[in-house]
Amino acid sequence: MRYELYYWAGIQGRGEFVRLALEEAGADYIDVVREADGERAMLRLLDGEDVEHPPFAPPYLKAEEVLIGQTANILLYLGPRHDLAPTAEAGCLWAHQLQLTIADLVDEVHDTHHPIASSLYYEDQRAEAKRRTADFLESRAPKYLGYFERVLARNKADGEYLIGASLTYPDLSLFQVLAGLHYAFPRAMARLEPKYPRVVALHERVAARPRIAAYLSSSRRIPFNEHGIFRHYPELDADP
Repeated sequence: MRYELYYWAGIQGRGEFVRLALEEAGADYIDVVREADGERAMLRLLDGEDVEHPPFAPPYLKAEEVLIGQTANILLYLGPRHDLAPTAEAGCLWAHQLQLTIADLVDEVHDTHHPIASSLYYEDQRAEAKRRTADFLESRAPKYLGYFERVLARNKADGEYLIGASLTYPDLSLFQVLAGLHYAFPRAMARLEPKYPRVVALHERVAARPRIAAYLSSSRRIPFNEHGIFRHYPELDADP
């Protein structure tokens, strides 16, 4: 089966969490918006044309006749089908719970540069962004990273991954979050990372996986930029 991934062109965004799972799985997929007339095809689905269950926003994934929206929901679908999730129900729910927690973290990262409204430019809310980012780096990022550090420490298998002894899709998503935080807040992360050695080790472990390493060095991996979720504004990454 060839999957069709629909997401905005030119940014990693929330679509990147799906791309990483598809790449690790070695799945056959196309990034539709990179194809001719792809954005128009994406918008047709977004408008609900000929779709029984229209998605609210990208990303969404088409798997034969099934159209799935919401990042965590897409990964919930892909995980068991590509050995990226536990087989038992309790394990599947645990993976989904971790992914939803990552989604909460991603929302807070987005709000560092758009704390007032997504419809406004960053320049229109620069002062509020600086205040929001200071709180994020001081209290919220440590809370999330500390949580995942504890999850890794309590994994009775070996502590190398979040669940059991094998990689699952939340590991890929946590890798993406850490990579994004490195890009957005390099100075702050240099201060924070020593406190979370297991999370850092997971990031390096995922980056070294053959399919992920090949993807990261390919043109399929869109570079981080100031149009996505993780944005580097030097004034937000200043020393406290």
